[in-house]
Amino acid sequence: MESGNQPGSAVNLNEPVRSILANKAHLLWSISPETTVFETVSMMSEKHIGAALVVSAKQLVGIVTERDYARKVILKGRQSRHTRVDEIMSSPVLYVTPSQTIEECVHLMSSRHIRHLPVLEGERTVGIVSIGDIINWLTHLQFEILRG
Repeated sequence: MESGNQPGSAVNLNEPVRSILANKAHLLWSISPETTVFETVSMMSEKHIGAALVVSAKQLVGIVTERDYARKVILKGRQSRHTRVDEIMSSPVLYVTPSQTIEECVHLMSSRHIRHLPVLEGERTVGIVSIGDIINWLTHLQFEILRG
């Protein structure tokens, strides 16, 4: 993937992550660590999201994704109605800040094989960026460049 620093590059990946957040709905869906996996997956299905933030005492303590469900519940033969989110969540949470570049975000996602990154400003969660969000941003940017 070309970097925005290179001459002739059509896409500038040095834009800050806040550029992606600016075009997203500002809804964040979270659950508590005690929530069952079944309740979490039900909520994720209802909201059409692939990840839920796990929050305790207003602090981000983990993230649960569809992959976590598949790999840590289904494939292990666990019961989603009896398994708590804190048993399968990813923690500590990898995250980015709004001022980090999209290139840094892409690198972190690809090197760690993850599809969702919370965006934190200090201790406060201000958004979440998915690989789909990045693709949509890149597609929109390319369209704008072509439109001229």
